[in-house]
Amino acid sequence: MITSLRGMHDLLDDRARLYKNIINTCEQVASKYGYNYIQTPTLERTALYKRSVGESSDIVGKEMYEFSDKGGDSICLRPEGTAGVVRAFLENKLDKAGGIYRWYYHGSMFRYERPQRGRQREFHQFGVECFGIASVYEDAMLICMASDILKALNIKATLKINSLGDEDSMQNYKEALLKYAKRVSARLCMDCKRRISTNVMRILDCKNENCQQALSGAPILLDALNDKCKNEFETLQILLRQAGIKFVIDSNLVRGLDYYCKTAFEFVSDEIGAQSAIIGGGRYDRLISDLEGHDTPAVGWAMGIERIMEILALKSEEKAQKDSIYLCALDEKLLKNICFLANQLRAFGFKVLISYDIKAPAKQLANADKINAKFFLCLGLDEAKNNEIWLRNLENKIDKKVPLDDLISELNEQN
Repeated sequence: MITSLRGMHDLLDDRARLYKNIINTCEQVASKYGYNYIQTPTLERTALYKRSVGESSDIVGKEMYEFSDKGGDSICLRPEGTAGVVRAFLENKLDKAGGIYRWYYHGSMFRYERPQRGRQREFHQFGVECFGIASVYEDAMLICMASDILKALNIKATLKINSLGDEDSMQNYKEALLKYAKRVSARLCMDCKRRISTNVMRILDCKNENCQQALSGAPILLDALNDKCKNEFETLQILLRQAGIKFVIDSNLVRGLDYYCKTAFEFVSDEIGAQSAIIGGGRYDRLISDLEGHDTPAVGWAMGIERIMEILALKSEEKAQKDSIYLCALDEKLLKNICFLANQLRAFGFKVLISYDIKAPAKQLANADKINAKFFLCLGLDEAKNNEIWLRNLENKIDKKVPLDDLISELNEQN
């Protein structure tokens, strides 16, 4: 038997319903903030991620699904969503057109890493990107949007924030951090030793305990901010407090991608075991120009759908809603009747599942329970003769014979 690849899974039934509910919730909230849907290809040129995410990153260096196509071009399965949206922004010359663009996206991402709970080789993200606004106020609004989504999903998480500063602040800090890192390099892991020569700020994001201890006396990033960046970061905190969003300042939060600057943030949750990020993002004002576009400020975030699904599944708050009608007949002569009735019900917005098997009512009721139907409708010869149908509400177990002419109003009343 041919099976799916390791770390790549099907979405069926309950998990598919859970995934769809999460996406629908995210879309509804994002739309309220003025964001519109964008879809980009799953395959992109490898150069896009090497130039945006950074060749020194673990994503590009270790995790990307990269290969040559039949034309000899180096392409890859997208490992994250932002770079593809930026490519679409540039390819459509929107950087030259000017204006403000707010988009949300969702879909599959791919990284070759060890599969584990809440982290697979094919995973899904929901993300938002805003182009054309340099104000920290939009940063705050994006964080508010993420907070609203988590509230709608009834998920508790801790917000961590930091400022990476602008290019000048970051360069000054990198120089100070590099001096410190070289002094303690003997105590660092092999990855961090490599990062010293590629992108020293990545050592702050290392989860190795020995590295964390060695870096405990490292320079503080926030101390390197210039006055402009400090004022913006203070404004962000004021806006979050006004919105009633609690947060903690994490001076080691740098995110895992090269393109971030100024605001960086993560929502972390411990509801699936060890604390892990479920939403992360920040500002990336330099990325458009790094990819040869006109200087355009930008900010965004992405949510890991699998981790959200794990949290909701553990909390058992996503039980299937009883929202369908199970429709059956007790005589084969009546199958045409129930097909006609099903189409009438669907025209009024009801979800109807038909059983074409002629079985005893007890077995039909058992099948209706299995699919978690809300209403059970059964047509027998006597009911058909009297122009009525047997209705059972499977939530409150109330039975009644209902005239077919009154069925729609009866269902609406009980719904």
